[in-house]
Amino acid sequence: MSSDPGPLRRDEAAAMWREYAATRPAGSPPEDEPPVERFGDGRRLADELIGLVLAGTKRATAGLVADFAQEGEPLPRVGGHWIACDGDGSPRAVLRTTELRLGRLDSVDDAFAWDEGEGDRSRAGWLEGHLRYFTRTLAARGTAWDDDLEVVFERFRVVWPPEVAGRAG
Repeated sequence: MSSDPGPLRRDEAAAMWREYAATRPAGSPPEDEPPVERFGDGRRLADELIGLVLAGTKRATAGLVADFAQEGEPLPRVGGHWIACDGDGSPRAVLRTTELRLGRLDSVDDAFAWDEGEGDRSRAGWLEGHLRYFTRTLAARGTAWDDDLEVVFERFRVVWPPEVAGRAG
């Protein structure tokens, strides 16, 4: 099995979005088509992280502002949605952003590290893992890590599918 993630299955994601939108009493959610993404930079990591989301453990994520700019994607917004896929590119959950903050990597606090649900859930473990991840992904693009890079700290909740929505670990 390749470690490269599979292509995002946008048609399946659009179908999941329509299913979710049809359940909302006030009509469709605000976005016509939310972003379709995956966690991490490889198949195994994407599968591991979406597993934590589906189990109710992971309710936060962090990304570099520079990565959004590189991809030509807008930053998330509170109340916005996105569809999270697994390593094969299959949509697994609709997420709704509940909180956002921009800051340096080292501005993370204990509560955010816990909510991200990875590793031992400590701030020290979070910093080590994310510094390693961001250094690796930036190097792959020919860019070096800089302590002053801005990070988007995002908390979210799962709103679809119904059997997963509302789970908190």
